[in-house]
Formats: sequence, structure tokens, C-alpha cells
Amino acid sequence: MSTNTPKKSPKRPARPHFDHRDRLILALYAQLRAERETREALEWAIENDAISPDVLQAMISDPVPVITSEDVAALERLLARDTTRNIPH
Repeated sequence: MSTNTPKKSPKRPARPHFDHRDRLILALYAQLRAERETREALEWAIENDAISPDVLQAMISDPVPVITSEDVAALERLLARDTTRNIPH
């Protein structure tokens, strides 16, 4: 006679706690990686004539700003909160 043992539910590992600096570093890393992949894809497309000169001209003439004034304001607010908390660095 065999006994059935209940299956244990797989436990998920606890998510590490990231503070705002850790999250910022991870986000910047992800953005850098995405930009590198985009650049590689664009280089491939140019080398293989997959993009017309008109599309390239449109991309150059309407660049997306790397950082906007809204981004700067948000970072300044974040830094201001840190200084008011007196968090050691």
C-alpha cells in the first residue's frame, strides 16, 4: 500500500529589497542595454540597406532628447528629499 504525500508548492525566492538608488541603477543599466541593442540593430539595418535614406534623414532631423527638463526636475525633487532626510552616503 502506497501513501500519497502532498506535493509541496514551489516556494518563490523572496524578492530582494531595493532602495531607490538600487532601482535607479537597475533602470539605467536596462536603458543602456536597450540603447546598445538598438544601435546594433540600426548598424545592421544600415549595413544591409534595410533602411531607406529618407527614414534615416527623418530619424536624424527629429531626435528624441536624451533627458528632458521634466526628468531633471524629477531628479532634483528626489535629491531634495534625500538631503532633507539626512541619509548618509
